[in-house]
Amino acid sequence: MRPYAVYVLPVAVAAMLFEWLLFRRRTGKAYPWRETGITVAIAAGHQLSKLPARALFAGLYWFCWKHRLLTVPLDTAWGVVTLFLAVEFAYYWEHRLSHTVRWLWATHAVHHSPNELTLSSAFRLGWTGPISGAGLFVLPLVLLGFHPLAIVGALAVNLLYQFWLHTQLVPRLGWFDRIFNSPSNHRVHHASNPEYLDRNFGGVLMVFDRLFGTYAQERAESPCRYGLVHPEHSVNPLAVALGEWHRLLRDATRAGNPRELAHALFGPPQQNAQAAPRLQTIEGKPA
Repeated sequence: MRPYAVYVLPVAVAAMLFEWLLFRRRTGKAYPWRETGITVAIAAGHQLSKLPARALFAGLYWFCWKHRLLTVPLDTAWGVVTLFLAVEFAYYWEHRLSHTVRWLWATHAVHHSPNELTLSSAFRLGWTGPISGAGLFVLPLVLLGFHPLAIVGALAVNLLYQFWLHTQLVPRLGWFDRIFNSPSNHRVHHASNPEYLDRNFGGVLMVFDRLFGTYAQERAESPCRYGLVHPEHSVNPLAVALGEWHRLLRDATRAGNPRELAHALFGPPQQNAQAAPRLQTIEGKPA
């Protein structure tokens, strides 16, 4: 167990217990214990899958660091701020492409499979990150002079921040929602409503969503429906973790030509292709 986990894990467990106590009162629904149990099993598998990932990407990161173009000094305020923004930018594009490229979605779909959003959903992460290649998105940052360990640390902080976003209990937060990722913004991200699909990809900030036109505001008249467009009902953690890969490979083997094969592997996810057209929204208003 990493040193920070000794402090973070008890806080996370306490927060989830508090959420459980308030869930029915605030939502009128029973707490999704079955979903939570599936998440625990998938989270355990994710921890095991990280071992080969670290070995695979460590060599690539250090190779790029050895051949870096610059060196960004992280003992300065501007260096730390630049690192934070650079990691946020890389995370935004990795996250966005994980929703629009099927090869990446096959891993990321696992995170969107819970049919109720609770704090435990933050830990439902795919096992196949090394296969999808999501870790490659920060390699340019290493070449630009950010130390690999600093990048890993900044990513860890970014993901740790996102834990509290996975809840239905925190209301909209006014000005905070306009600048930072918040529970309200992240509820939109996890929603399967057509008007909410593929929105709010930022980790800590909403700046790149606003800049690139992917921001959507949660609206009271359009309550979020969580889960996939085609809901996942399996109680088998293996089926949940690998189901999208099974469908991807099935379609790839049925491809009749290279174009169809490329589309099966790298085209838009089926859930996006089959869903109703999404509304182009800015702050929840049709463009």
